[in-house]
Amino acid sequence: MTIQVEEVHNLVVHYINVLIDFSPKVISAALVLLVGIWGIKIFRKVAEQIMTKRELEPTVIHFISDILMWGARVLLFVTVISRLGIETTSFVAIFGAIGLAIGMSLQGSLSNFAGGMLIIMFKPFKVGDTIEAQSESGKVLEIQIFTTKILTGQNHIIYIPNGILSNGKIKNLSQKSTRRSDLIVRTSYDSNIKAVKGELETIVTTHPKVLKSPAPEVTVNELTDSTVNFAVRVWVKNADFQMVNSDILERSKNVVKL
Repeated sequence: MTIQVEEVHNLVVHYINVLIDFSPKVISAALVLLVGIWGIKIFRKVAEQIMTKRELEPTVIHFISDILMWGARVLLFVTVISRLGIETTSFVAIFGAIGLAIGMSLQGSLSNFAGGMLIIMFKPFKVGDTIEAQSESGKVLEIQIFTTKILTGQNHIIYIPNGILSNGKIKNLSQKSTRRSDLIVRTSYDSNIKAVKGELETIVTTHPKVLKSPAPEVTVNELTDSTVNFAVRVWVKNADFQMVNSDILERSKNVVKL
């Protein structure tokens, strides 16, 4: 019985000594953890403020700040376990293998990610712009990390991969505040060409939404087998584009003869 008590006593003393020897490492690791968590929050806020001042897209700001935060967390984790005296080489190898596996499996997504970053850096368009790209036309709702979200005139949501979007032709219809409307108005050869041209000029010059400068133009564009085609070119504000087109075509119907 005495021997058992002595063994328990020795065991308790041993663990107490181990705890005393290990306590500085635990305290040091705890302090690093607390300071690290606080520092990561500050770092994230500062990074978001810098990116906001550079006018990056909100989606990209959130994504990059998340990457920075998780990267900092991994670094903090490695630092804390090293403070505890645990060998970190194996952890670094594991993280490296995981990163390699993810990179190999997401090659296509990485090209879309790179395309998204190019769009953000060079800004061929921004959220709210109306664009034509990849045979689609619509308003940009969101520039995501891998895709760009577009709302078409038919109220369809289109997701275009950023990889092909950044490498293709993009027509930004909103980058300028004004836009030229090119319309074709046809009339028959029986019509008085000069009279039709004069009435078309009256229509475009008196329209309240047509800009005076640059001045609107009405010219004979083409002589086909059965019609004389007039080119009507007017400058309007982007917001008035569709309405002005409709008005001019509607009013032109009363002056042409087919």
